Amino acid sequence: MANHGIINYPDAQLVTKQLDALIKKPIYSIKPEALENYCSEYFEKKCPTSKKMIEEAKQVIPGGVQHNLAFNYPFPLVFTKAEGAYLYDIDGNRYFDFLQAGGPTVLGSNPPAVREKVIELLNTCGPSTGLFHEYEYKLGKKIVDLIPNVDMFRMLGSGTEACMTAIRVARLATGKKKILKMGGAYHGWSDQLAWGMRVPGTMNLQSHGVPLFVFKHTQEFFPNDLKSLEHKLILNKFRGGTAAVFIEAIGPESGTRPVDKDFPKGVQALCRKYGALLVCDEVVTGFRIGVSGAQGYFGIDPDITIFGKVIAGGYPGAGGIGGHREVMKYLGAGLDKAEGKKIHKAMCGGTMAATPISCCAGYTAICEIEKRNACQVAGKMADRLVHGLQALIKKYDLPFVCFNQGSVCHLDTVGTMHFKVDWKHPWTIPHTLKETGKRQSEMEHMGAAYMAEGLVTLAGSRLYTSAAYTEEMIDDCLNRFENVFKNCVCIEA
Repeated sequence: MANHGIINYPDAQLVTKQLDALIKKPIYSIKPEALENYCSEYFEKKCPTSKKMIEEAKQVIPGGVQHNLAFNYPFPLVFTKAEGAYLYDIDGNRYFDFLQAGGPTVLGSNPPAVREKVIELLNTCGPSTGLFHEYEYKLGKKIVDLIPNVDMFRMLGSGTEACMTAIRVARLATGKKKILKMGGAYHGWSDQLAWGMRVPGTMNLQSHGVPLFVFKHTQEFFPNDLKSLEHKLILNKFRGGTAAVFIEAIGPESGTRPVDKDFPKGVQALCRKYGALLVCDEVVTGFRIGVSGAQGYFGIDPDITIFGKVIAGGYPGAGGIGGHREVMKYLGAGLDKAEGKKIHKAMCGGTMAATPISCCAGYTAICEIEKRNACQVAGKMADRLVHGLQALIKKYDLPFVCFNQGSVCHLDTVGTMHFKVDWKHPWTIPHTLKETGKRQSEMEHMGAAYMAEGLVTLAGSRLYTSAAYTEEMIDDCLNRFENVFKNCVCIEA
C-alpha cells in the first residue's frame, strides 16, 4: 500500500449507518433567506457577464452548457482561467477548485510542466496525425510499469468507450454474455451500462431512450453485498454464464456509497469461482488513489482495468483499457494475428484516440504525479479538509455526513444517492423518487451557497483535492464552508 494517498480508510459500516440515519431525518439545508441573499448579492451583482452569456448560450446549446458538471444553481458560471488550486470566472471572481475537472487534475489545474510539454509538441507534431507517435509507447509503457496487473494498454477516447470495449472483450474471452455491475455505479453513458445508475435498484428508470431489450444481459447487485453478487452469479450459471463483473473498488459513484476494505478481494474471489472476468473501473481512482491505482491499494488483480480522466493529463482523449495479456489479445489493431493465428477481435478505435497531444499530456502528468508524490500530498490535504468539515458539522449540530477515500471527498448533506428502489415493495417507489428529487434540489442549493463563498464542488456533494493545495488554503476553505454551515437549518417540519 506504499505510495498511496489513503492514510486511513473509512469505516464503511459506520458511514453507512450515518447515511441511513441521514435519509430518515428531516432535510437540513441553507435557509431560504440566506440562499436568496447569495443569489441577489453574489450571483446577480458579481456574476452578470456569466448570466448574460449563459442566457445567450441557451439559444444554441441545450440547457446552455455542454458538460453536465457545468450546471449550477441559479445559473452556470463561465470560467476563463485555471491555475493550480484556483479557478477564475469571466467576471474576475476567484474560486477554490474542488471539482478538478471531475477528478483528472491530480497535480492541480493547468500544471506548467504538462502545459510546456504540450506546447512543445504542438510546435512540432501538432495535436493529431492518425499515425503512430512515440508518446503512445511512452504512455503505455509507463502505465504497464506502474500498475502490476496491467500487461498491455490500449488508448481510447473516453472512459465510456473503455467500458463499452471491456464488455466486448469479456464476452470474447469467456464466451459468456451476462454483465454484472454494482447498483448505483456509473460506468459511462453507453446503452448497456445505463442500468441501475446513481441509486441501486433504479434499473432502467434513468435510461430514457434506451429500449428495454438492450438490458437483456445487464444486471446489478447491491453494493458491499457479496451474498447478493454470488446469488446472481449462481443463477447466471444456468442462463449462459457471467462474462464480467464491473466494480469501482472504493464503491459506486466514486465511493459515494462506501464499501468495506475487503470487499474488492471478495468480488475477485467470486469472479474466479464462477469464471467471470473482474473489471475494475479506475476512471476516477487511477493515479489519484495511488500510482498503482485503487487495485494496488486493495491488493486485487483485475482482468481488465478501465482508465479515463487523468490518462490524458486533463486534455481530451482521456480513456483507455488495460489488462492481462491473454485478454488484451482481443484488442490488437489492424490485421495482426495473436498466437500465430487469426482471432476474433473486439471492434474499437476512434480518430481522436491516442493522439500525440493526449498521450504526451498523460505521460507527462503521470510522471509528475509519481515524482511529486502527488497522490499522497492530495490525500493529506483531503484528510485535513474532511477532519475540519467533520468538526464544523459537530459544532453546528448538523446531520451531514463527511468522509474520504484519499483525495476523493464526500460531503453528504441530504443523502440523495443513499436511497434504494425496492421493487419487492413497488408501492414505495413513488415516494422514493419524490424524496430523492426534493433532496436533489436542496443539494443544488447547497452547491450554490458554496459557489458564492468561492468554493467549486461537484454537485455540492463531492470534492477532489489536488497536490496544488496547501494547509493554509484548506484552512481558508474551511472558514468559507463555515459561513454556509452556520446558515443551515431544518427546512421541513
